[in-house]
Amino acid sequence: MADVKKLAEELTKLTVLEVNELKTILKEEYGIEPAAAAVAVAGPAADAGAAAADEKTEFTVTLKDAGSQKVAVIKAVKELTGLGLGEAKALVDNAPSPIKEKVSKDEAEAAKKALEDAGAAVELA
Repeated sequence: MADVKKLAEELTKLTVLEVNELKTILKEEYGIEPAAAAVAVAGPAADAGAAAADEKTEFTVTLKDAGSQKVAVIKAVKELTGLGLGEAKALVDNAPSPIKEKVSKDEAEAAKKALEDAGAAVELA
């Protein structure tokens, strides 16, 4: 039998694209409708865990616009991400771009402040 805890950990690490692919495989190859199963399983637990689910623990820092201080924003992106100058410039040039993903609230706010101080428009999600 599969290690259920390990399976659960792997499922929580899936990206949105991978979740959609999993949904398609379950539906087409096994005849399982994942949305219906999720509602049935989550129904009773949703009430008990509603307060805990309201507080978000992972954030994505998205650069919406570089503003007029593009060079300063590129430097800030380079420092925040550890990317090379060319890669940081590409992120800024292709805004809106995610700069940091799945980070804590404190790290997300610090990154947002650094980018805004450099002149960028930033969004936390």
